[in-house]
Amino acid sequence: MRVIDKCLEAGVRMTNQRRIIIELIDEADDHPDVETIYRRAIAVDKTISLATIYRTVGVLEQAGVIEKLEVGDGKARYELAGEHHEHLVDVDSGEIHEFQHEELEALKEQIARDMGFELVGHRLELFGRKIK
Repeated sequence: MRVIDKCLEAGVRMTNQRRIIIELIDEADDHPDVETIYRRAIAVDKTISLATIYRTVGVLEQAGVIEKLEVGDGKARYELAGEHHEHLVDVDSGEIHEFQHEELEALKEQIARDMGFELVGHRLELFGRKIK
């Protein structure tokens, strides 16, 4: 399902500026913060304000279309909601690497079961430095 369709299904009112912001987040190959989204948005439409970016990101997060990432740099970063994966953050560059690992998934499930829980969700960010 396209991101625009997810927004409409979630009842997000669609304006041209919101459509631009959504497409920028959808096309991003990184995890942009609001300032980055703003810089990209005004390259497309100079009338988009920073306040519009903040409002739109809030609406999209509330609707479950995007998710906020906190990686310790003081900036909230965003990505599309949906596909489950983990994050490894390079503490020197701030770059975020996505990964999936079947053994880790099984281990998380086992830990929850051992503690008497059914795992219904989680978030995992690892922080590291490149080995030289």
